Amino acid sequence: MAGNLELLESVLAKAKGEGRAALVGYLPAGFPAVDGGVRAVTAMVEGGCDVVEVGLPHSDPVLDGPVIQTADDIALRAGLRITDVIRTVAEVHAATGAPVLCMTYWNPVDQYGVERFAADLAEAGGAGCILPDLPVEESAVWREAAARHGLATVFVVAPSSRDERLAKITAVGSGFVYAASLMGVTGTRESVGEQAQDLVRRTRATTGLPVCVGLGVSNPEQAAEVAAFADGVIVGSAFVKRLLDAPDLESGLDGVRSLAGQLAKGVSRGA
Repeated sequence: MAGNLELLESVLAKAKGEGRAALVGYLPAGFPAVDGGVRAVTAMVEGGCDVVEVGLPHSDPVLDGPVIQTADDIALRAGLRITDVIRTVAEVHAATGAPVLCMTYWNPVDQYGVERFAADLAEAGGAGCILPDLPVEESAVWREAAARHGLATVFVVAPSSRDERLAKITAVGSGFVYAASLMGVTGTRESVGEQAQDLVRRTRATTGLPVCVGLGVSNPEQAAEVAAFADGVIVGSAFVKRLLDAPDLESGLDGVRSLAGQLAKGVSRGA
C-alpha cells in the first residue's frame, strides 16, 4: 500500500486555492493514553485542522519544549511503543480521511528499521515524516524508502539557515517545508516575530514547496498573523496544554476541538 503524500499535497493545494493557509495540528501519540490520543488527534481534525502530525515520543526531544516533553514523558512511562504510534496514525486517518504525518527524531526510525518503518507508516495510511534532527547529507536511505512507499520527507529549516543551506534542504524535501519561526524549542509565545516572515521569504526563493510555520503559535491572532505570509500554520504545544490542563479526557477533547475551531477561523482571517 502506498502512503498518502499525494493526499497531503492536494489538501495543501486546496487550502491555497481557497486563499488561506492550512491549519496543521500536532499531538504526541500515547497521550494521555493510546486510545485517548487517537481521540485527541481526531478531535483536532473535527475542530478544523487540515493536516495533523502524530509525534513519536522521545526521551531526549531536542526541539520540544517543556509542555510537549511532559506529554512525551507521560506516554513513555505508560509503555508506548512505535507500533502504538503507527496504530494512532492508522486509526486517525481511517476516522478522518485527513493527511497524517509522523513527527519523529531519527534514532527510533533507525532502530526500528528504515524500510520497515516506511512500509508500516504507508500501510497505516500515513502521509510522511517530519524529521527535525536528520541532516540532509545523511538522509538518502530514508528518502529512498519514503519515495518507494509514497511518503513525504519534511525537513525543518530555521532562521539561522543560510540561503545556500535552505536551497540544499528544499531540493530534496517533499510535501512541505517546516519553517521554525524562531531559534529555540516548541512552546507558546507572546509573539511569533518577524524572523518567521523573513525565513518564509528566503525559503520560498529556493522551492515551490509549501512553507508551513511552527513554534510559538497558540491563539487565533497569531495564527492569522502567520497565515498572512505562510502556506500553513503549525500548532502543537497549545493543543497539548489543553489536554494537560483539563480535569478529564472528555473536557480535554472539547478543549482541543474548540481550539482547532478558533485557530481555523484565525488562518482564514489571515488570508
